[in-house]
Amino acid sequence: MRFLLLLPLLLLPLFVQAGCLGLGYQVGAQSLFGQDVRTVHIPMVEADPTRRHLAERLTEAISKQIESRSPYKVVGRPTADSVLEARIIDKRERVSLVDPSNDPRQVTGDLVVQVRWRDRRDRDLREFDIPLWNERTARVSASDSMVPEFGHSVLTSEQRQIDRIAAQIVGMMESPW
Repeated sequence: MRFLLLLPLLLLPLFVQAGCLGLGYQVGAQSLFGQDVRTVHIPMVEADPTRRHLAERLTEAISKQIESRSPYKVVGRPTADSVLEARIIDKRERVSLVDPSNDPRQVTGDLVVQVRWRDRRDRDLREFDIPLWNERTARVSASDSMVPEFGHSVLTSEQRQIDRIAAQIVGMMESPW
């Protein structure tokens, strides 16, 4: 008898979800991304020869973020529905704080990347809501501080910047509300 009283409460979430789906609502993280694209090709990020190591690490980070946070699959160019191109346009480091002997105690680094996401027909897939570098690309940047006394290094600071930029790029791939 008690089960019969609890049955409507157990079935209520199922009916609510079915009703929402019937009205065109989508449920879950997959609904944040457009359904018109299934695969993405990511060519090596362009960079100056002096920043080649950053380009390789950024390409890998973007691929991992897309695979883990979106429904898209990263594939080779001939079979891809879309292409995500990126170029490192600026990398700067500046000393924010020095000690009495004029050694750097805190160094702030900035990394700026230009991004474009397009389909096979060279049409842009997203109109980015952020200030544009030019009409067809978006600028993404990340900053991070390095404090050597706390065990930070240039490499760990760069990796945090790369991870932030990759996360921002995947976030920009989401469908607009």
